[in-house]
Amino acid sequence: MKSFETLYALDRWGGELLGVNAAGDVTLSAPVGGAPTSLPKVIDALSERGIAAPLLLRVHHFLDAALLNLHSAFQSAFDEVGYTGNYRGVFPIKVNQQAEVISHLMQTGQPLHYGLEAGSKPELLIALSQPRSPESLLICNGSKDESYIRLATLSRKLGQNTVIVIESLAEFDIIHKVSTELGVRPLLGVRVKLTERVTGKWQESSGDRSTFGLGAHEMVTLINRLKDAGYLDCLVLQHSHLGSQVPNIIDIRRAAAEACRFYVELTALGAPLTHLDLGGGLGVDYTGERSAEENSVNYSVEEYCTNVVEAIRYAMDEAELRHPTIVTESGRYVAAHSSIFVFNVLGATLYDSPNRPEENREDSHLVSDLMAVESYIDGPRFQEALNDALYYRDELRALFRRGQIGLDELARAEQGFLYLASKFKSAARGQQISGDVQAGLSAFVDHYYGNFSLFQSLPDVWAIDQLHPIVPLQRLNEEPQRQAIFSDITCDSDGKIDRFILADGAADALPVHDLKDDEPYHVGVFFVGAYQETLGDLHNLFGDANVVTISLDGKGGFNIEHETEADSIAEVMAYVEYDPRDCLDAFRKTVERALAAGQITPSERRIMISAYKEALAGHTYFD
Repeated sequence: MKSFETLYALDRWGGELLGVNAAGDVTLSAPVGGAPTSLPKVIDALSERGIAAPLLLRVHHFLDAALLNLHSAFQSAFDEVGYTGNYRGVFPIKVNQQAEVISHLMQTGQPLHYGLEAGSKPELLIALSQPRSPESLLICNGSKDESYIRLATLSRKLGQNTVIVIESLAEFDIIHKVSTELGVRPLLGVRVKLTERVTGKWQESSGDRSTFGLGAHEMVTLINRLKDAGYLDCLVLQHSHLGSQVPNIIDIRRAAAEACRFYVELTALGAPLTHLDLGGGLGVDYTGERSAEENSVNYSVEEYCTNVVEAIRYAMDEAELRHPTIVTESGRYVAAHSSIFVFNVLGATLYDSPNRPEENREDSHLVSDLMAVESYIDGPRFQEALNDALYYRDELRALFRRGQIGLDELARAEQGFLYLASKFKSAARGQQISGDVQAGLSAFVDHYYGNFSLFQSLPDVWAIDQLHPIVPLQRLNEEPQRQAIFSDITCDSDGKIDRFILADGAADALPVHDLKDDEPYHVGVFFVGAYQETLGDLHNLFGDANVVTISLDGKGGFNIEHETEADSIAEVMAYVEYDPRDCLDAFRKTVERALAAGQITPSERRIMISAYKEALAGHTYFD
């Protein structure tokens, strides 16, 4: 049976994680040798349990696979280029702070000595509560006050490898004061501002104008102050950050080479460095295009590791230094693939019609001119027909605004235009059309209404135009007959998804199927495990959706490992400082006054109060 997965480039970006079965369902690939699991069947099974869309689905196997692939790629690179140091990965908690994600990563990562990176006091508290390998690292980045530094320093008494990364000269004064008071020798790192700038969305995070870190002059000053204070032997780690997603491998290699130059020079000044932390940068190929574009990368994880390891080995061998322990903070790569956001389509506004309107001989000649366009849609005059239809429609609208035609005539004209739109869509299907024609046809794109809040569940799509792979989860054995954008249920015109990944590149509409009255239509947004959960906001007071973590049993089924119920309306109201009990009490008084005034009956009062209570306990999304 024919499959249309290639239409969505799923075969390209889905890799070994996703597939499509004979029934047209998107499937989740199980560990090696296991049977895939139908994603629509997972959604149906969860719905039967009372866990309905919208929901965030985490897949343990996908999280594990990314982490293991990263470590395996580094080990292969070590073997290939003869690197004698170690690799110690750390997960930046800011990428996904959810307890279930962090605890599972620490469990899977314990044999790999996988650690954590904390950029704030709350994140430090989370990191210190996690059961980690004694050899793992806890990297403390970001701005730090005295209480942060005190707690990080005290953790050394517990035998933890907590490295306080100095971001400014002033931070060392606090570190010196606190460690002297506590009588604890800290492990220190220093963040270096590389001059090499990378491309991509986060290029401002790189270069000598980046927010955090020390330049060359400040570095020399710090080394002298460490010597004077007797703390130079504490400096074990050099850190630099390239950006959250670096699309070009050449940028990564150049930045790694420059980081090595600083490492060699700092060592020559007496710093006993043992760890080289290259921060983030390892990207996710959201589009599957394997290109140096903002939403893609032109390298694999294996190529990334080989380039980094090779650059460091050459630099260290040339300087006759021991190969340092390589540290990376590749949170996006580790977490992104593991989560899928699923929403159901509530309805649609279709910008076409199969019904030709009855013409009225009293109508303006423009109406008959509009309908005459049908005769030359097919064939070489397609562009002309499209131009004419748009012209006549706009002229008729102008006549209505000036009061020269009535509402009935305008309605016939609009119905006629929608009828022509269906003809244009049919004629354009399956043929190569120019950019101008595509732009004209964009006026006919359907609106599908999704049960979700873009601002809560997919904030990067709205804020930074992040592209995520988006695919209907079912009926991929049927050719989709419509092109649509998705509008959310917030009261905001920005609450829409109108850029999509297709086989031919980014597009302004997604191929979708006609909706059926008796069947749900679910859409999946993939690779949302990095940043999306924490960055979401309460626009229109839509709260968190349901969250479910599953493991795949390898037999086509799944097990629920963790569940977090969606925010209730009462919880969301409390977030913005409303006491739900006070609101209920105020509503009761309003209803009671209406009863006293004879506006409602006692039974109507009971129904109103019950409805208010039920709504408070319900979720913010459509049931």
